Amino acid sequence: MLYTQQVIDSVRQYSLEMDKLRRIPKEVLDFIYDERLFHLFVPDELEGRMTALPEAARLFQACSRIDGNLGWMVTIGAGGGFFAALLEQDVSKEIFARRDAVIAGSGMPTGTARRVEGGYRVSGRWKYCSGSTYATTFTANAVIDSGNESAKASELPSGAEAQEIRAFAFRPEQIRILPDWNAFGLRATASHTMIAEDVFVPDNRTFLFDEMKSYEHEAIYRYPFLPFAQVSFAAVAIGIAEHFLAAAEALAEAKGSEAYVMGKLKEHSGFLRDGEVNFYETVETSWRELLQQGKLSVETEAAVTTASIGAANTARTCGQTLFPLLGLTAAMEDSEVNRCWRDLQTACSHSLLRSYA
Repeated sequence: MLYTQQVIDSVRQYSLEMDKLRRIPKEVLDFIYDERLFHLFVPDELEGRMTALPEAARLFQACSRIDGNLGWMVTIGAGGGFFAALLEQDVSKEIFARRDAVIAGSGMPTGTARRVEGGYRVSGRWKYCSGSTYATTFTANAVIDSGNESAKASELPSGAEAQEIRAFAFRPEQIRILPDWNAFGLRATASHTMIAEDVFVPDNRTFLFDEMKSYEHEAIYRYPFLPFAQVSFAAVAIGIAEHFLAAAEALAEAKGSEAYVMGKLKEHSGFLRDGEVNFYETVETSWRELLQQGKLSVETEAAVTTASIGAANTARTCGQTLFPLLGLTAAMEDSEVNRCWRDLQTACSHSLLRSYA
């Protein structure tokens, strides 16, 4: 446990409010700012607290164990620190070197950009931008308009160049938020749709994911982004599942549940511990390889993906198996175990944690 019971209780006193009102209170955001949890992958010289991936994953897990909304917000917000290496240092300083700095955005290329003098004119709509109500910068991917809007990448002849996709860093005043996040879990994460309407973005606030411009010495920026994201989200799932199991056990004991239910609780607690151990062993191994070799092998990337999806599946199964055994009390939306179950199912619905094998 990385946080004391006092810290846990101080955040959890807002959990019901966050779930019902679908927003993050100032007190919880201040906790994140004070701990610099949005800055786990931001260089120290930009007021960050650069953190190794295994340690950061444990922090994501610990925050998610406190509250699912907290864990998700911290994980998504911290991930934006990756962009510090993709921008020029002066731009990164402008974006990150402040107490409340945090990025919200989307990796889906659901926008278009047109080249103009000094930059681009960008328009688009991007869904699921967690942290949209308190972000200080917004990022999104857009397809560069080649002048032939009717041509789609899938229609290009064999050997033709695919459409160019570029990322853009918007200022908050350039973005309109459509408050459409109505999911049944992680309700307070403000994962709304962001909209840009023909806004100008200068060249120095655009970037490519395969082109590092600064801070090359920081190891985290050499970790491949896909397994990095899977590790981060899997840690969230493990943390929420731990909270769910604790709440389920407390409810079962209070109800005097039969031995079968208690046995299932113990069984799935063991499954989760085993999955957690395997997950962190794999993450630690990959981090050592990165430090020693400067990159991850294809085999190691695959192992991290497998361990992350496996851990998330184990976490989700805890909820799916045990929730129906807990009775009508658990069905009440304002119960702790209900909130945990909904947050767990929502987190594990992320495309990077799904497996159809």
